[in-house]
Amino acid sequence: MVFLQRLVVPEIVPYNGRQLSSLWAYRTWGVKGDSIIGFRGPCDIDFADMIDLEDVLSRSAIYSPDMLHFIVEHFDHDLEKGVLKQRLLIAIIKETLESAGVRSLRRGDDLYIDDGKLSVSIATVTPVSTMIHAGLNISRENVPVKASCLLEAGLAEDEILPFAEDVCRSYAGEIEGIFLARCKVRGGR
Repeated sequence: MVFLQRLVVPEIVPYNGRQLSSLWAYRTWGVKGDSIIGFRGPCDIDFADMIDLEDVLSRSAIYSPDMLHFIVEHFDHDLEKGVLKQRLLIAIIKETLESAGVRSLRRGDDLYIDDGKLSVSIATVTPVSTMIHAGLNISRENVPVKASCLLEAGLAEDEILPFAEDVCRSYAGEIEGIFLARCKVRGGR
């Protein structure tokens, strides 16, 4: 039984926020069911496509010339559970960074290296699912906030997609472990 499909796409795929729509993985990559998709590409989100209203109201631009993206879709409608899974994904990314020798700090759903912001992340609900996006700066050129990036933190170009594979594999393993943990517990008396 497969609990979560995973795919790391080798091609460059621009991210603009519209990918946070139900069945994106199925429509784009043929990946059906709960999934995590990793890919590399620029990030440029128009205010009309932003999910986070704090960013819209503060007119905070979200841009990076080169990011490592993760898009997760779970077929449920529980936004609180989606936010918890988002935090789990960010914690897994932090652990995977530490395994690669990169120290980072997690504040909520964001990661920082020193005082530079490494990540963007959001969880949302679609008509049929909850979705998560997490993006990590690979480069920080022209990023509109004080940023950090994977290349300056010590990851090499040829380590980016294998890093994405490790994150996807770890997230899928945690989701499977959570499911199986629910299935082995005897009910209270």
